Amino acid sequence: MFKNMVWFNEPPEWCVKNGELSVRTADNTDFWQKTFYEFEHDNGHFLYHEVSGDFTMQVTFVGKYEALYDQAGIMLRVDEKNWAKTGIEFTDGEIHLSAVLTRDFSDWSVMKMTEYRGSLTIRMTRHGSAIRIQYLDEKNTWQLIRLGYLAMPETCQAGIMCCSPTRASFEVKFKDFSITEPISMQLHE
Repeated sequence: MFKNMVWFNEPPEWCVKNGELSVRTADNTDFWQKTFYEFEHDNGHFLYHEVSGDFTMQVTFVGKYEALYDQAGIMLRVDEKNWAKTGIEFTDGEIHLSAVLTRDFSDWSVMKMTEYRGSLTIRMTRHGSAIRIQYLDEKNTWQLIRLGYLAMPETCQAGIMCCSPTRASFEVKFKDFSITEPISMQLHE
């Protein structure tokens, strides 16, 4: 599952045991470009495969969210100025679903996760330059979080990410990671 993947900004502590990846983050790590805060960060932890063409990437994860902007999920990356990330982000003292699309400037969409039960399954699908982000709700139904645009070459990087902009040692565990053929382009099932 995590075999033959490569770290971009390897975390200080990580291990794979029984198919589960455990990570402890470094301090002041994030992926963000300019918007609102005016800073540029490209030092979050990202474990990836090179992937060509369209695909669906999926993972289930759980974290010990305690500090502002603790975050974990999945990421699709072209380079430091062009990428998408999604998952859980801890903000305003609560768990939120989060999605960021970056095309030189980062945007940020958040939604309070009132039904969070301790873990989340999320997926991202590439259909050409369209990125579809979904999460699995408590009824086991895929819900759309975001549909966005990101110009990409044929091959890009896809994998799991985690960051902790305001502290060190955020702990997160990932399991059931997969990259498969893309799901149908049908938006409404």
